[in-house]
Amino acid sequence: MGIESIIVFLIVGAVAGWLAGLIVSGYGFGLIGNIVVGIIGAFIAGYLLPALGIGVGGGVVWSIIHATIGAVILLMLIRIVKRA
Repeated sequence: MGIESIIVFLIVGAVAGWLAGLIVSGYGFGLIGNIVVGIIGAFIAGYLLPALGIGVGGGVVWSIIHATIGAVILLMLIRIVKRA
């Protein structure tokens, strides 16, 4: 993996985490936290969406959408666990 790929990976994670924080109000983790939430969200969506038969296209925009969906799921799970 080249340095360019790592930079794109981090940018996609940061944007996805930030968007998920906006969608699930009350959750903002700062730059590093947003990157982590976005990356974990991408893994969650990468597992769940194909299992549900939902496919997304390629490219950076679809990667951000994909990771944001997973990050929203992650933040909702965190909210449920915190309330319990």
